[in-house]
Amino acid sequence: MTYHFIHIEDPETLSIQEGEDLTCCADEVVIDVAYAGINRADVLQRMGFYPPPPDASPVMGLEVSGRVKVAGEHSGFSAGERVCALVHGGGYATQAIAKAACTLRIPEGVNDLTAACLPEAFLTVWYNVIVRASLKAGETLLVHGGVSGIGNIAVQLAKSMGCNVIATAGTPEKCEILQSLGADICLNYSESSLTEQCQAHGVMGEVDVVLDMVGGDFEQFNLECLAVDGRIACIGLMRGGQSTIDLTQLLMKRATLTGSTLRRLTPSEKARCFEEVETHMMPLVASGAMNPLIDRSFDLGQALEAQTYMASGSHAGKLLLKCG
Repeated sequence: MTYHFIHIEDPETLSIQEGEDLTCCADEVVIDVAYAGINRADVLQRMGFYPPPPDASPVMGLEVSGRVKVAGEHSGFSAGERVCALVHGGGYATQAIAKAACTLRIPEGVNDLTAACLPEAFLTVWYNVIVRASLKAGETLLVHGGVSGIGNIAVQLAKSMGCNVIATAGTPEKCEILQSLGADICLNYSESSLTEQCQAHGVMGEVDVVLDMVGGDFEQFNLECLAVDGRIACIGLMRGGQSTIDLTQLLMKRATLTGSTLRRLTPSEKARCFEEVETHMMPLVASGAMNPLIDRSFDLGQALEAQTYMASGSHAGKLLLKCG
């Protein structure tokens, strides 16, 4: 038997290739992929800016949903179970390998399309907002890119915790979507300065945690909007990797600036976070209290078209590839 996967010919050319059925180790599963999530890391990998680690699959794709095809002896899973998983590359394919520790059973009533939105966003939000930035109930969270696949999950998780949520977007339509997700204040960065908008809402200097996936010239604003003992979790650099900041703000506010990339997490860190995600976040999806925002899905052979659409920034919600 064979499976199909997306191969990077060059930064502007992707092709569908064929390989032998995948096999796995005792602590892994092989998944017949229904959907694969599309992430900015995939775009960067295609462009040559985010090469996979030596032990990772060279195939793009960090998260999938589907059914277990092969269950490793010590995986704790059985063939046929519906799962979603974080994969170490290889998601843009009809089969993928996942560590059992990074695999979650899909609750009844949750479809494969929705489930494919969860692993990367759940891990990213939980690790950065809860573990590293220590968001607590009743605090104020600012989410940049609130309608992104990660951003909308952060908004919904924070609201489930009883937090106040401020979120940014670039159009009135996206701000309306943020309001529907529960955001208390929506800032349109295309209309006027974020500082002026925060001052108008009376929240300048009141933010406890910033989830920042834009970096660049937003970083000084992030510092200025923080409350004393505020924390910034930087997870992306859409506005560039260089920034000029006033370190006086860092000192006076006793601020914490932290950052991470998903591929730098150790297997033990991922496993620990997935245990916590299964306990605290999956029940929100199962109960309908959290509904990942989805823009659209593309067929596997449309991977380049899907990534081009993502790079345009016009989407609102998760983009996915239909693989099965």
